[in-house]
Amino acid sequence: MIYILEDDKSILELILYALKSQNIEAKGFGEPKALKESLKSEIPNVLILDIMLPEQSGFKILEDIKKSEKTKDIPVLLLSALNSEFDKVKGLDLGADDYITKPFGVMELLARIRAMLRRSAKNKPTKDDIVFKNLSYSSINHSVKIDNQKIELTLKEFEILGLFLQNMERAFSRDELLELLWDNYNSESRTVDIHIKTLRQKLGSFGEHIKTIRGVGYKFSKVL
Repeated sequence: MIYILEDDKSILELILYALKSQNIEAKGFGEPKALKESLKSEIPNVLILDIMLPEQSGFKILEDIKKSEKTKDIPVLLLSALNSEFDKVKGLDLGADDYITKPFGVMELLARIRAMLRRSAKNKPTKDDIVFKNLSYSSINHSVKIDNQKIELTLKEFEILGLFLQNMERAFSRDELLELLWDNYNSESRTVDIHIKTLRQKLGSFGEHIKTIRGVGYKFSKVL
């Protein structure tokens, strides 16, 4: 999930459209209060934050986010018409992960967001145990069970499933999966497809939760 705080409605709609065209879930906010309220119930994978806001400076919002234990780890991309080196340095010093100035190219914005999502997935702390319905995943015991029956997976199948379960509903491109799990060494997208196919087969009905996103890649969906 990507959150966007941007008071210019046309820019907000453009970003939302661009993200959704890439099958990336996104939610937009026109003012800080709505964003803060939503952060109480959901933590996004990335926050796109405008600096020039009428009610409160984006710098102050960023500062508050980085001070909170609950939200401090959210990757933040600053979006602003401010183009001075001072403003960029200030934003980065306050904890922003990236900075892009208006006017911006949509393709560049998407590329920066995808890079942040990759870094976020790679650096995300791994839960020792994950339970989804009657499927259980244990990184400590290196085991997967369905109805308490152990499922034999190869190392890469196990890693793919773990990544998906850690990031449910998040779409991964084939290139992202190669970079995260194969480091792109001597591998190609067909390698990912083959592993996904065998993983689906081994998971039985749970394999149906691994959805193919046409033109993008795959995701693990909570609903069939």
